[in-house]
Order: sequence, then structure tokens, then C-alpha cells
Amino acid sequence: MNKFKTFGLGILISFFLSVSSNADTIRIATEGAYPPWNSKTEEGKLVGFEVELANFLCIYMKRDCVIVEQDWDGMIPALRLRKYDAIMAGMSITEERKKVMTFSQGYATEPATLAVMKGSSLEGMDTPQSINLELGGSDVKKALKTITGALAGKTVCTQTGTIHQNFLESGDVGSVNVRTYKTQDDVNLDLASGRCDVALAAKASFIEYAEKSGKAVVTVGPNLAGGAFGGGVGVGLRKADQFGEDSSFGKRDAQLLKDFNDAIDIARKTGKISELAIKWFKDDVSM
Repeated sequence: MNKFKTFGLGILISFFLSVSSNADTIRIATEGAYPPWNSKTEEGKLVGFEVELANFLCIYMKRDCVIVEQDWDGMIPALRLRKYDAIMAGMSITEERKKVMTFSQGYATEPATLAVMKGSSLEGMDTPQSINLELGGSDVKKALKTITGALAGKTVCTQTGTIHQNFLESGDVGSVNVRTYKTQDDVNLDLASGRCDVALAAKASFIEYAEKSGKAVVTVGPNLAGGAFGGGVGVGLRKADQFGEDSSFGKRDAQLLKDFNDAIDIARKTGKISELAIKWFKDDVSM
């Protein structure tokens, strides 16, 4: 065999070894624009509750992981196209999403809330502190009626493709004038500038924005959970049967679901989820 052939064979072997060694690396997508769940520093480094939690889950799974950035509106399609293996991006577990993907057990939950600028007529909305839409009952009906009246004629801003948009368009609070945005940062900026009368998102996102920006953003109405808001936040994964359960892809996806669930169990039992939640949310939002 001449030197050229030897060199060429070496390159080919190196290529296949590289593919093989990277095949078991878990690629985890996050948005990088939904603090404190996930965000970026001024230098562009991904940080946040889920970024730290993802790193610990990978340690517990004894797996090499790479965390990649992905715009929210392409998050699920890119997962299904195998651009990455898992999603940790403040994604709530909902029945609608479970039609096209699967989820680990929930690792955290954070209520949604409405937010306005200080001085708004919506301040002091008379509702219970929290409502769970799953439970129903007179308190929930009364609170939804109050919210319906408060939002009538108002422009309500929220991030597109989220549980918050789903709630606003569900009919639970009547016909709402909804304006959607690509990122939560865009929602915050337009709320502060007066282009939105009121906004809806995870409560922690508004609190963090108010603290960091110094803007007079205040939350109003009840903490909202259940129903359109889903059953907590989990790791989003492909369904094992997307490429056939007996295929190599299907077996790997099924194993990933088990591995993530086992790692979340460890993170919960050791108190790591609670520790990270308190660090980033100033509250224990673990499940």
C-alpha cells in the first residue's frame, strides 16, 4: 500500500472514529432568552437554571453533553429533525406538545402571571392569590371573569408558541387582542415602552426583568397554573417510535428518556434541583 492510500485510509478511519465517539454525545437545546430559566451573558455565554441543571443531569448520567442555542419558534421542529437530542428551555408539559414529542418527568414549575407598568388601571385586581384551572370551582370561575373584564379592550403581549399564548386564545378569558413576539425580551421591552397594556409570561421572568432593568413592572392578578399552562416543565425528547422503536434511533431515544428520568430523580433526592431553583428563582420551584 502506498503512502497516499495509507494516508487516505487513516483519514477515513479517523472520520468514522469521530462519528462513533460523537454519536453518544447528548445535544441539549435551550433558548438563551428566557431568564431565569435560560439566558445569555453579554459575552454570549449560555447561563441560567436549566443550563446548570442540564450540566448536573449529564454528570449523573455519566454522559458527555453539549448545550446549544435554538430560537424558540424552531425548537420542536429541530428536535424532530435530530438537530439535537433534548430540549431544556422552560418548556411546559402539555397534551398538545405530547402529540409530537415526549417529556421526562417534570423538574420545576413556575406560575404564569399578568404584568403591567406601575400606575396601570389593572393594579389591585381583586382575585385569589393563585388559581389552578384544572381544579375548577367557583373561585376559578370568578377569577377568570375578573380577568376577562380587565383584559377587555386591552392589548395583551406574550411570546409566540407558548402556553401563555394558548391560554389567551383558549376562550377562558373571552376574546383577547393578543400581540405575539419572538422572544420574552421583546415582550418586556414593548411592555415597558407602552406598546402593550399588559403582558403574560412566567412570573419569574417579569420579576427578573424588573430587577435588572429598573423598570416599574408589576405583576397583577392571580398566579395561574393547570389547564392550558400544563403540568410543569420537563426535558423535551423525541418519541421513541418516530423512527421506529426497534431502530437504532428509536432505541437510543427510549434510553435517553429513561436516563433523564433517572438523573432527575437523583437531582431531586440530593436537593440539587431545589438548590439551583433558589439560586436562580429566589424560591424553590422544584417539583
